[in-house]
Amino acid sequence: MRWLTGWSTGTPRAGTPAHEALATVTPIAARPLWTGPNPLWAVGDWRPEEIRLVTLRPGAPAVVSTGPTVPDPVEDTPATTRLAVLGHCGATDAELAAGLAAARGGAVRHLTAWPGSYTVVLRTGTRSTLLLTDLAGAQPVFHTPWAGGTAYATAALPLADLVGAALDTGHLAARLACPESPEALGTGTPYLGVQRVPPGHVLAIRGGRPYVDAYDEPPGAEQPRDEAPAIRELTRALLESVRSRVRTTAAAPGPAGRARLGVDLSYGTASATVALLAAAVPLPPVPTAAASAPLAVGLRSAGPRSDAGTRSTAGARRGAVKGSWVRESAHEPSAPEQLAAVTLGETEPPTTLALAPDTPRLRHTVLDPGPDTLPYAVLRTDPQSGPLTDEPGPELVAAARAEARFDAGGTDHLTGYGARQVLDGHPARLADLLRAGRPRELLPPVAALAGADRAVAGVLAGALRTPLTVVRAAHRLSRVRYAEALDEAAAKLTARHVPDGAGTAGDRSAVDLAWCVPGPAARWLSDEALSAVALRLRLAARKPAPEEHPGAHRARHALHRQARSYRTLVHAAERPGQRLHAPFLDNQVVRAARLLPDDIRLQPGARHALLHAVLTGAGRTDLPPDWGRGPRPDRTAPTRAGLRLAADGLAELFDAPLLAEAGLIDLPAVRAGLAHCADPATPLSPAALAGLADLVSTELWLRRLRARRHGACWTGLPRPRPPALTP
Repeated sequence: MRWLTGWSTGTPRAGTPAHEALATVTPIAARPLWTGPNPLWAVGDWRPEEIRLVTLRPGAPAVVSTGPTVPDPVEDTPATTRLAVLGHCGATDAELAAGLAAARGGAVRHLTAWPGSYTVVLRTGTRSTLLLTDLAGAQPVFHTPWAGGTAYATAALPLADLVGAALDTGHLAARLACPESPEALGTGTPYLGVQRVPPGHVLAIRGGRPYVDAYDEPPGAEQPRDEAPAIRELTRALLESVRSRVRTTAAAPGPAGRARLGVDLSYGTASATVALLAAAVPLPPVPTAAASAPLAVGLRSAGPRSDAGTRSTAGARRGAVKGSWVRESAHEPSAPEQLAAVTLGETEPPTTLALAPDTPRLRHTVLDPGPDTLPYAVLRTDPQSGPLTDEPGPELVAAARAEARFDAGGTDHLTGYGARQVLDGHPARLADLLRAGRPRELLPPVAALAGADRAVAGVLAGALRTPLTVVRAAHRLSRVRYAEALDEAAAKLTARHVPDGAGTAGDRSAVDLAWCVPGPAARWLSDEALSAVALRLRLAARKPAPEEHPGAHRARHALHRQARSYRTLVHAAERPGQRLHAPFLDNQVVRAARLLPDDIRLQPGARHALLHAVLTGAGRTDLPPDWGRGPRPDRTAPTRAGLRLAADGLAELFDAPLLAEAGLIDLPAVRAGLAHCADPATPLSPAALAGLADLVSTELWLRRLRARRHGACWTGLPRPRPPALTP
């Protein structure tokens, strides 16, 4: 796990516990990025090109350094400004210097507009620090009170370790009951006292006090937007995100025997789109030791960088979009380097349609899905042997499957995670069309749902019941008041009226047409846990309603949940020295996708059509018109097989579960659900499988957390006091 941490405090008096803590406590194996009263450290497996610092002093040019540096010997003054950008950032040195200069006037949004996925830390003077989150939530920031000030980090677990935070069972109940509802989750974390900065917000720490404010307000009611300009902007943003990652692989040649760049073809058109875009970008040659050394540049004028992030416009450009990736390179190797394209468990994957046109740079590898790569494989060995992630997530039960894919991939492995949520046609957007006075645009999506239900449930259900159910739910969501909707959701939770995910596609879409929808694990929670979550919803109902429409609100928080899941996957499955990339979660791609009209998103097959248009705009014009629209394989089959193979391990895991000890689950109901899973004749809905994954992964996480030693992230912490013995 890689993370940043630091703190901002007041001026504690000498000899006080706060003053002693500031002098002795430091992160273990950390690189100091700057020191002083507001220190900043980078902890973990950081590459040199992932650490970029800019320092601006009065009367001097901005100094940009890349890679680990020694602390600045010159003491900072109130006029000194520092900027740290950590992660994958496609900005040039000149852009970083110009961004820091503009930020001195108070503007910070432009610091989040560069390609890539990164964290920004801005320090002004000696007592003010700003940290910016991304729009999706894949690069979060957390904070907690400590030593008379505020400690912050890009991971919650180290902060909980720092302050000795106890477990917040109320937050765990909210994660299981309503995982996509900010009204239930709030800004809390699984650790008491550790708060999360919402995506799209900035954490400002002044004089040791935290202030959270939005730097990128979600769009509310907007004017209708045209389709063609929106798709062009989406194409440009995705091209730039993929290209910046491919070009920066020059700084990370990786271990011998592994490709520098890999792509994932196990998840349909989104990952195939990223693969085809990456295959068109020429890889730079493997760097020499001199070329890969840390770079320190003093900028006196805006000029191009000379490292892997260069955006030189020299050479002819090919492609339909200005700024596209296909450029001639003077240092391009004579033979193009191949990309490791990985598919797990599908000999005839749907992405074969994407690879049918000749793409010689993709070296396709189909992995054999053995028993060790099935979900829940960890339960057949030692459940506590896996990594402890920052937060729980269903990715813990599928970590072995993800590791098999990533192990066969490249040192930099590109994935399509987040595409569904970024380009989504969330059912709740139907209500937004009604609120915007465009009821006719409901016809295509409702007709598609009716057609799907007609094939499954018969003509009567598909032609009559599905349209009436969906349209009625859309009208109700477009008119219901926010407070009433939350109170109704709280009442349903208390009465255990929780949907089970069964029924037709129309039924499931009608359930999604609400401000707050229970998660798939809610049916197995205890009455006390559901009542506690219902109380959170009732308290949230007394707060002002969001300014955005309900469909946009639901879609945005579905994206936040997916980004949390992706971050957990990275912590659980990323190999040392490897980097996983999700270009669809980049800020510039998320912003570009916001420009897409709602009626375009809701068309049948909209995501495939949008990705096809992106590839066409990028110059890939040889794809068939029905690209990506073939039959999809059963994605739940490996989960069902893994559950049945791990039946004994599941029974042992829930023999005396910590979830029951914390009063979070109805243990007899959970055991009955596990017994059903072990029966091959019992059908299991995708919602039931997702709910069980939530419960099992949370139990695994709790056991690994309990087995962890306190103080594993810090040196100089006082020993925890043993609990008092009762007479």
